[in-house]
Amino acid sequence: MKKVGEHVTIDFLGVKQDYSSNFYTKIIYKIAKKAKVQVLNIAEYKFKPQGYTCVALLAESHMSFHTFPEKGMISFDFFTCGKISPTIALEIIKKEIRHERTVTRNFDRSNQGLYKDIYSTPGHKKYYVVDDVLENFVSKVGQHIEILKLHEFGNSLFIDGELQVSEKDEKKYSGQFVSAALNLSKNNSSAAIIGGGDGGVARECVSKGFDLIDWYELDPEVVKVCYKHLPKTSAQARENNSVKCYWGDAFESIKNVEDSKYDKIFVDLNDDQYCIDLAEKNMKGLKRILKPGGVITAQVGCLSKKPKQVDNWIKVLSKNFGNTKLDEIFIPSFDCRWTFASSIMDS
Repeated sequence: MKKVGEHVTIDFLGVKQDYSSNFYTKIIYKIAKKAKVQVLNIAEYKFKPQGYTCVALLAESHMSFHTFPEKGMISFDFFTCGKISPTIALEIIKKEIRHERTVTRNFDRSNQGLYKDIYSTPGHKKYYVVDDVLENFVSKVGQHIEILKLHEFGNSLFIDGELQVSEKDEKKYSGQFVSAALNLSKNNSSAAIIGGGDGGVARECVSKGFDLIDWYELDPEVVKVCYKHLPKTSAQARENNSVKCYWGDAFESIKNVEDSKYDKIFVDLNDDQYCIDLAEKNMKGLKRILKPGGVITAQVGCLSKKPKQVDNWIKVLSKNFGNTKLDEIFIPSFDCRWTFASSIMDS
């Protein structure tokens, strides 16, 4: 992280007194003395019928007050690249301004950013801390692809704003994905992977000794960018002779596949209703290429965050195969347990 300074904002709530402009000027100089910063100039403005703004230009950045008498609120912010933290202002102002409570935010000004987790809610905000942006573009097939270097999880793939995989815990996801299928049947002569552009599932199939792995991926740019920035995830799959890639619409591609070709089918699509409907629409084709006694496994999302989605996946698989088994594993970067649903083809 390249830090350039610290910033503190303080909102005083329940303020009943309308202070004079002289009052704020004195506080600014008192804070400046304590924080050892130099005041260069102070600009102020009084609003009619009420309200006041003043901004102090510092050699080390700025300080400001803005009042909202009609709301009983005073807002203060202090940004400095000085040696003393701007939070020192809090102990001074709290003694000067009579109030009911405060809302304080303190953060570093740096190259480190925040990326909103799509599972955030209005009352429960969550963010990934981003140290760097390595890739950010829209692919030719229309996917927004980002490779972000996350502070806790390392290089990570985001597609259309949603985290797909991070290098720190990707093996938990891909490993459990493949193990879920092998737990139902140990046969591993051949596998089809629908999606899975990061290459983790293909790599796990290689490590489990599959002789033939057909990888059907819509977007070659996802595979390319993961090969570049997440090599431990995808390199083994890309460089193994047992893995063959088919680019484009997977469900169109499998129409040319012979009947009963695969021991295992791994459906690694986005976890949304569109993909559930897409899989259901093409389930007849998936059943056709799966061997008797073969296993189809799909990543179906988080049961605690999207229970309806998981339930819809179960309904699709159960309707077509008459059986469904669930496996779960906690993925730290997803901040939840992730679910994989598997079904066996009748022998």
